[in-house]
Amino acid sequence: MPFSLIWLPQVLRAEGLRVAEQPGWVDRGRGPMGAVAGVMCHHTATKDRDRNMPTLRVLTEGRSDLPGPLAQLGLGRDGTYYVIAAGRCNHAGEGVWQGITGNSRFIGIEAENSGAADDAWNPVQLDAYHRGVAAILRHLRLPVERVCGHKEYAPGRKPDPSLDMAQFRQIVADILAGTAQRRPLIAPTNGTRPTLSRERPGDRAAVKALQEALIAKNFTLVADGLFGAATEAKVRAFQRANDLLADGIVGPATWQALGLGAP
Repeated sequence: MPFSLIWLPQVLRAEGLRVAEQPGWVDRGRGPMGAVAGVMCHHTATKDRDRNMPTLRVLTEGRSDLPGPLAQLGLGRDGTYYVIAAGRCNHAGEGVWQGITGNSRFIGIEAENSGAADDAWNPVQLDAYHRGVAAILRHLRLPVERVCGHKEYAPGRKPDPSLDMAQFRQIVADILAGTAQRRPLIAPTNGTRPTLSRERPGDRAAVKALQEALIAKNFTLVADGLFGAATEAKVRAFQRANDLLADGIVGPATWQALGLGAP
């Protein structure tokens, strides 16, 4: 039987966000939600910085000490929302925010980030975080004060997310008010360099040129002309470091950021 939060993908997509629905999400949950009264923000605290959403399986299935699902939504480093569950999830635990408590009252979002001081938040991911929360609040007709960090809900027990939540709420408020500006995109070039990806690697000469450009940017990589997992990981890392959508696809913006516009 489907749970109540089946509107999540539509609301996020309407905000222009990338959404990946996980198999079985409609019927997944620890039980039904109550009247949703807020959104709780988390970070995953994973040490894996090379993959987009390495905690997805744990968020879906849970841990040995805590059964899943552990959040309704996962947010990858490239700004993709992974829809995990439409029902209640084990993410909040004991605590209170604005007089509200319990997993049945909060939608949980787990954003992929280690929380370490040297793991700066990817601007693309952070923009998606703000806009996703704003979209949910708009749909539920809730004020921005109903957004909290886990660390605010359970102070002293939880440290996440590693964000200034007052600033986070202000940006969400600006989005809801229509005064926030979207992040500017790097203008595409008029060149004819091919779009490359692991699924569509293109010719080896183009891939080798890509690899050599990454090596010149101090990424450790073998310039063998093969677009495999290692090259994709380095492309994502470069994109994250240069305020690009970290999707592993090398299009005009990535070529330009590498200093290789028109050939």
